[in-house]
Amino acid sequence: MRFPRLGYIAVVGGVLSALLSGCATIDPNGHADAIATPAGLSRETIPTKQGFALTSYGRITRATEPIDVYIEGDGFAWVSRTEPSLDPSPHDATGLALAAADPAPNVVYLARPCQFTPMDQSPRCAIPYWTSRRFAPDVIAAMDEAIDHVVARVPGQQINLVGYSGGGAVAVLIAARRHDVASLRTVAGNLDTEYVNRIHDVSAMPQSLNPVDVARQIAGIPQIHFSGEDDSVVPIAVPQRFVDLAHTRCAQVVPVSGLDHTGDWAAKWPALLRVRPSCSG
Repeated sequence: MRFPRLGYIAVVGGVLSALLSGCATIDPNGHADAIATPAGLSRETIPTKQGFALTSYGRITRATEPIDVYIEGDGFAWVSRTEPSLDPSPHDATGLALAAADPAPNVVYLARPCQFTPMDQSPRCAIPYWTSRRFAPDVIAAMDEAIDHVVARVPGQQINLVGYSGGGAVAVLIAARRHDVASLRTVAGNLDTEYVNRIHDVSAMPQSLNPVDVARQIAGIPQIHFSGEDDSVVPIAVPQRFVDLAHTRCAQVVPVSGLDHTGDWAAKWPALLRVRPSCSG
């Protein structure tokens, strides 16, 4: 299948959103609350200097423990292959579902800019920020600032970053900015946006950062990149390319059978969490 060169109509955003376009009656905020509340995750809005108000759900019960920070995927970025959405809030918040399945005492979930937050509360929100500029420097800076806000509640503690799909790209780019990241996990992560664009014959995103460019920079962070064996959206070649370019003993790709890009990752997440990132040798 070939896709037209129209901005960044990549499968990670455009095709998945198109598949969900029949769910227009979904209430994304109600869906998110239904996932978060049973897990004891409370909603918060975090303002940032970049003009984005980021929606967060969190549970911090032990100030002497690290925080597991989850970053959402690209959400409902496109209504169809050619029409961007007016609201990128996920209709199926896989990143939040992963956070809800984490039994750790300190768990915080961060939605991406303009997801789950009224547009009038985020003056910077505009379509490019969930299409061509979804990994722009100011987006990464805003997400990083939100993490600063979170870790201030557990002074001196480290963070374990987890990113789903496009949130994996964001997690990598954030890890390259920080010195308190104990581990990094990505789930179906788009870790090389340029390579994924070439795979699916879509145009480049010159205003966005590419996580593979910082692979060497984070080579010392223990990391696992989970990839569904049936994932044709971000195939296993993508995280493997990232690990190969990082040239490190601290990163590994773990294939997961029976899952594609949008599969029920949360159901397997407690077991996958027991696979600990480490540096071999």
